[in-house]
Amino acid sequence: MADLKNKVAVVTGGSRVIGRGIAEGLAEAGACVYVTDCSVDTGSDTDALTIQATARQVDQLGGRGVPVRLDPHDDDAVAQLFAQIDKTEGRLDLLVNGAYQIPDPDTWGSGFWEAPLSLWDQQCQTGLRSAYVAAAAAARLMVPARRGLIINISSRGASEYMLNTAYGVVKAGVDRMARDMAHELAAHGVSVLALWPGLISTQAVLPALAAGRLEADSDKAHSPRFIGRCVAALAMDPDIAEKTGGSFQVAELAREYRFREPEPDPQPVPAAGFMNCD
Repeated sequence: MADLKNKVAVVTGGSRVIGRGIAEGLAEAGACVYVTDCSVDTGSDTDALTIQATARQVDQLGGRGVPVRLDPHDDDAVAQLFAQIDKTEGRLDLLVNGAYQIPDPDTWGSGFWEAPLSLWDQQCQTGLRSAYVAAAAAARLMVPARRGLIINISSRGASEYMLNTAYGVVKAGVDRMARDMAHELAAHGVSVLALWPGLISTQAVLPALAAGRLEADSDKAHSPRFIGRCVAALAMDPDIAEKTGGSFQVAELAREYRFREPEPDPQPVPAAGFMNCD
C-alpha cells in the first residue's frame, strides 16, 4: 500500500480546524508536515489549536510534525520558510493552502453594502493572495524536481452563493487559480487542484445550522480529519496528473479512494479562524 513516508508537506493554517485535520490525515500516512499558522502555545489549557499542539498530534499519529509560526501576509517570511525546507529536507512534495480568516466582525448573512469594506481585504489577502504567494514559493522547489502537488482549499461557494459576496469571489478565484496554475505547471510534472471540503462538524457550524444561518444537512457533516484523509489519498495517487486543474468535492473523492471517517466518530471541534500575527 502506498504511503507518505519520507514525503514533505506544508499545510498553511495548519492548526485551525480543517488545517489541523489535514495535518492529522497526512500524519496517519507517515508524512513530515510543516504546520504553519500564527497560533502558538501560551501555557493555557485552551491551547489545543496551536502549531505546537498540532505538530505533537502529527508525531503521535505516525508522522513528523514541524511547527512554524508564519504570517501568510509576510512575503519574505513565506519565501524564507520554503528556502529552509529546501535546505533542511531537500524536497517538497505537497502544499495545502488552507489559511483563511473568518470575518471580523462576523458579516455572514448580511448584504455586501452593509459590511465594512475591510471585509474584502480580509478575505482576499488571506484567502486568495496568500495562497498565490505560497504556491509560487512551492513551485520554485517542485518544478526543478519535476514532481509535486498543490491543493487549494475551496468550497461550493466558488460556484453558488454562500455566506457573502466577498467569500464567493475569493473561492471562485481560488478555483480559477488552481486551474490556471495547473495549466502552467503541467509540463513540469506538478499538479494543482481545488478541494471542496463540504460541511465540517465544528462547535460553530452546528449552532449556525440550528439557528438557520447556514442551510445544510447536519447529518452529512464531516470531521476535519476526514478531509485530511482525502488530501492524503490525493497525495498518494500515482495518477494525480489526471486531476490537475480540477475542482473536487471530498464526499465524491471518498467514494473513489474509499477512505472513511475516523473511528470512533470525533466530537465537534472548536471553531477557530486564522489568527493575526500582530
